[in-house]
Amino acid sequence: MHHTHDLELFPEYTVTQLLFKDVKNATELRKMAVNGEIKGALINPSMVVDSFQVLVAANKAVHLHKIGKMKTRSLYSEIIFNLSPTNNISEAFKRFGISDSDGAVLIVLVHNKEETINIDDIISKVDGQQIPIEKVSDLTDAAKIKKLYKVAQLEEKCGSLLDAVVCRMATKDVA
Repeated sequence: MHHTHDLELFPEYTVTQLLFKDVKNATELRKMAVNGEIKGALINPSMVVDSFQVLVAANKAVHLHKIGKMKTRSLYSEIIFNLSPTNNISEAFKRFGISDSDGAVLIVLVHNKEETINIDDIISKVDGQQIPIEKVSDLTDAAKIKKLYKVAQLEEKCGSLLDAVVCRMATKDVA
């Protein structure tokens, strides 16, 4: 029920996304991620339009990691930061990371193809129901996303919300 995707520009890397709803232990999961017990990005799925949005953020994070230009301390925090339309790191964590009260979580793992990751171990740490990543749009808070990314009604007539979000993510570093 997880979604695994090879990065085209970095074929040695794979991104795996796991989506959960009815999560009862968000506080513990967040602590595990901070302590390195879960090697992954824990994302609030209400701020995600589509799994492609996360792939874009992960791809950019791997690229910046490889060239030594990350703005945060880890690959996983860089993924969360890259989802944000602003350059404020703490704001990105508040909006895109999970909080103690969240009832859903999207876990993103980035791993080298030679590495073996124990997905079942990560799944067992979540007290919640795993659902297919394709259902992420069921958890999306479109109004919140439109407000944060400043998506105008007119823009939605010529493209999708996903187009608008990915465009802003990709261009936030352009001055």
